[in-house]
Amino acid sequence: MKTDSLFRPFSFKSLNIKNRIVMAPMTRSFSPDGVPTPEVAAYYRRRAEGEVGLILSEGTVIDRPASSNDKDIPHFYGEAALNGWQHVINEVHEGGAQMGPQIWHMGVMENHYSGWLPSGPFEGPSGLFKPGVKQGVAMTETDIADAIAAYGRSAADAKRLGFDCVEIHGAHGYLIDQFFWEGTNERTDEYGGATLPLRNRFAIEVIKEVRKQVGEDFAVIIRLSQFKPQDYNFKLAKTPQEMEAWLNPLAEAGVDIFHCSQRRFWEPEFAGSDLNFAGWAKKITGQPTITVGSVGLTGEFLAAFAGESSEPSSLDELLKRMDRGEFDLVAVGRPLLADPNWVEKIKDNRTDELRGFTKAALSELI
Repeated sequence: MKTDSLFRPFSFKSLNIKNRIVMAPMTRSFSPDGVPTPEVAAYYRRRAEGEVGLILSEGTVIDRPASSNDKDIPHFYGEAALNGWQHVINEVHEGGAQMGPQIWHMGVMENHYSGWLPSGPFEGPSGLFKPGVKQGVAMTETDIADAIAAYGRSAADAKRLGFDCVEIHGAHGYLIDQFFWEGTNERTDEYGGATLPLRNRFAIEVIKEVRKQVGEDFAVIIRLSQFKPQDYNFKLAKTPQEMEAWLNPLAEAGVDIFHCSQRRFWEPEFAGSDLNFAGWAKKITGQPTITVGSVGLTGEFLAAFAGESSEPSSLDELLKRMDRGEFDLVAVGRPLLADPNWVEKIKDNRTDELRGFTKAALSELI
């Protein structure tokens, strides 16, 4: 397996990465009361020492009363949590990688299986978890302004602590995505509307505030998905023209890199072309893109929660697309969750040492 294209350096603004491999954000819930522990820092350092180029943290929530439905999801606000993240980034840099936090607001959620509840009701554009299912409250304009400011504060803190970039979570049916989706955004004010470009406003204002707080030279990434966990077959943009109307305003607002989440990276986004989501995003915006989705393993991540195991799979299709410049970076999830040395093994062609993935890997920080 000729993997040279994965091991070329990548530089863009504040990023100077030694290779093209990104550790994908993966929720772990090992931060008691939102505070990352030394064990969390050691977990990330092991990936840095294992030759990951860029680590994107698990989702880490902004300073809003109901930004999370899980008390052990890390916060990116407050002295204790930020001190924990300072330790994380110091360890990652010493391990030889770069890192950005993924800043996150979950929006309207189902209650956590633990029974824990946040201090206030879940909030979203219309209080809907999915079409027709109300599970929270509609945000007022004051709530929206406060949330936008909170995203900006977390981004500013990321830069202050020495992180190398920041990623905004705008995918997978969480708050920003709930504004994108007509099924969860029934607003009639300027944050709603009949078309995706009209429903783009909240995301655009978040991006502008983040850019204002971090300056022009700090790399800003946004993670987006077409599918929803509530509807795997859904597409926000049903044509290339609709995707152009969605993504170009985000780029103009300040997005540097589009992180394009798919369940399977090889699946074409639109009929008539084998370009995947990341390929289309790069073609449309001209910005660098990250592809992600079942890289290096059979099956897909969400099935792991139902107990489905996965085995190592070929990277040939990924490398073919990489070589033709379809995308710039590759985010790897489950293989790195199960094995901190996955990148080294790929680089050295030690494919016989690659591990599969089981649900058990979710229950500990390997």
